[in-house]
Amino acid sequence: MTLIPVILALLHAVGVVRIGVLQRLDDIIYDARLRATMPNTQDDRIVIVNIDEKSLAEVGRWPWGRNKLAQLITTLFDEQQIALIGFDVVFAEADESSGLTRLNELARNEFRDQAGFSDRLRQLQPELDFDAAFARAIANRPVVMGYYLTSDGEGRSNGTLPAPVLTPDVLQGRPIKATSWNGFGSNIDQLAKAAPLAGFFNSITDGDGVVRSLPLLAEYKGQYYESISLAMFRAIAGMPKVAPGFSNEKFLARSYQGMDRVLLKQGEKALAIPVDERVATLVPYRGRGGVQGGSFRYVSASDVLSKKLPLHSLKDKIILLGTTAPGLLDLRVTPVGETYPGVETHANIISALLDGSVLVKPDYAVGYEVVILTLAGLLLSIGLPLLSAPRAVLLSVAVVSVLVLTNLWLYLSYGLVLPLASALTMAITAFGLNMSYGYFVESRSKRELANLFGTYVPPELVDEMVKDPDSYSMKATNRELTVMFCDMRGFTKMSERMEPTQLQELLTGVFSRLTSLIRANRGTIDKYMGDCVMAFWGAPVETAEHAHLAVKSSMEMANAIREINLEHRAKGLPEIGIGIGLNTGTMCVGDMGSNIRRSYTVIGDAVNLGSRLEGLSKAYGLDIVVSEATRKLAPDFAWQELDRVRVKGKEQAVAIFWPLAPLARVSAEVADEVKTWAQFLKAYRAQNWDQADVLLINLMRMNAKKYLYQLYSERVASMRLLPFDPEWDGATNFETK
Repeated sequence: MTLIPVILALLHAVGVVRIGVLQRLDDIIYDARLRATMPNTQDDRIVIVNIDEKSLAEVGRWPWGRNKLAQLITTLFDEQQIALIGFDVVFAEADESSGLTRLNELARNEFRDQAGFSDRLRQLQPELDFDAAFARAIANRPVVMGYYLTSDGEGRSNGTLPAPVLTPDVLQGRPIKATSWNGFGSNIDQLAKAAPLAGFFNSITDGDGVVRSLPLLAEYKGQYYESISLAMFRAIAGMPKVAPGFSNEKFLARSYQGMDRVLLKQGEKALAIPVDERVATLVPYRGRGGVQGGSFRYVSASDVLSKKLPLHSLKDKIILLGTTAPGLLDLRVTPVGETYPGVETHANIISALLDGSVLVKPDYAVGYEVVILTLAGLLLSIGLPLLSAPRAVLLSVAVVSVLVLTNLWLYLSYGLVLPLASALTMAITAFGLNMSYGYFVESRSKRELANLFGTYVPPELVDEMVKDPDSYSMKATNRELTVMFCDMRGFTKMSERMEPTQLQELLTGVFSRLTSLIRANRGTIDKYMGDCVMAFWGAPVETAEHAHLAVKSSMEMANAIREINLEHRAKGLPEIGIGIGLNTGTMCVGDMGSNIRRSYTVIGDAVNLGSRLEGLSKAYGLDIVVSEATRKLAPDFAWQELDRVRVKGKEQAVAIFWPLAPLARVSAEVADEVKTWAQFLKAYRAQNWDQADVLLINLMRMNAKKYLYQLYSERVASMRLLPFDPEWDGATNFETK
């Protein structure tokens, strides 16, 4: 059964059965990994001159007159001394905004007999020919023009294309799967001749409408043209020649025959840029994008035109002229934002090319996917059926962790984007199928055991029990356990003041919080008795530290009641108190009751003492009273002895204690108080009332609000009136339950 997801995943990997949801999941994984690993730092080498809303408001709606653009170019090169500029816009039509065309018509027609008009027009020609002015501004300067490629039924073209960077003869007849187009929209001839270096600014939109990659080369009528980001990088690098790079089959035979890298050759040196089968590279987004994104500096085009920038503030910068204005429709959906400026995608590619850190899905991605699916699938198929549930979980977690960490390492170290969704889905599905099969065929005894004890003990303990169901039964046995009785104080008063439904809601909320603490500390709920809950530790699952867990649970319950009272105080509800009694001893535990109703419970003398101790908590003004037997088994806590008591039904006196805090958290002041209290008890039991009084005065100075000290102050005052009794053992008798 485990082999089913492995086979399906392999069929998807090799393309026999394409599972769309896996491709979508791969995209989601890629997007999440990209966002998590983005540097979120600014690349100061690249600046975007932004045709933003401010520029449109101050200069006018787009397109601007080319005279304005000529002024912009002149300012950037002459005053700011930039290194290079690329246009993420296209100038596909002549600029007639100056009215020169109309004036020439007038000179040829209505005003042809007025020599002065024609002469003056010839004088103004250089100023009014905005295209010529723009062409002069960009000529002989490091400028990369932009254009776009299109595909439609008619294959319409407009403008002048630059020279291709690759011709079919250099491809050695290999099948290149670069994006192919049958039309274009480029710059007018006058501008194309002035700045012959140009690149397309097309992106690749995936099936979910997200732009994750940009092609570096694209095909048009058998010729290959470069993107604007590659053209700008080549301009920066000294115009190396573009050449195709093919899979090296000298060391490793590959069936893939396409281009796996773009080579930039300059003399004997060659820089290799890895690309995918579409001759594209993934956009390594630096941040969330936009003016406030922090990845690149944005400068408003209107600030350049009005010369508000400090002189040389853009010196040696690589400039991209583009727009973030929504009305100019150059905002794209990307993995890092739904309104990402298109111009910034090119900036990210240029930045990555400069750093040599491009991301790419390599041509051997399919082979890699097949290998990891085969290895992981075989390991899970063999291992899961042979292992217990916990070990099967560990194996599955280990396989998934290795898959994820390997994939992440290749991504971070080498910029390789490799498929992960199919392997993760295969591993998780294989585990799920194996566990489901194990559940449905597991022995009836395990399921019955879980059903039998599930309402008494925490799910974690049930999970331990089903590993060895034969070791557990409802048969009564004698064991050393720790029992707890917890009674809610003030219940009668609340029942008189509150509606039944309100009282029910309050009790349910309180008991739910207390029960969760008992279960979190591996306790077994015995029963609820009105406003009292009974629990015990050490059965059905034996727990060596049952006393420690019971004390820890009781202290957490007392803290929870304090928090509940703060909430009640804020809501105007009555405050509540609790009394908890804990005792450890040998008890009979098992399924007990009648033929009509039975329950898993504990009985015995030690249980009765626990109940009596809960009743004593009110007498001593404390929320927890613990027997000496429990204290001895919980040495990790600091304790204050309360008394020796003789409860109803017990002739032998027992020492009772109050847990102060875990030993590691006891302050020096509390330790001094406990030491002084021990001295007082010694004097009290020796009937040395004068010394007892002095020690009580010191104790009240340490903690004046403690009811225990007031209680003993009254006892000392009362017993001082009695004669010395050599038979007195220092114990207090309690006749009530």
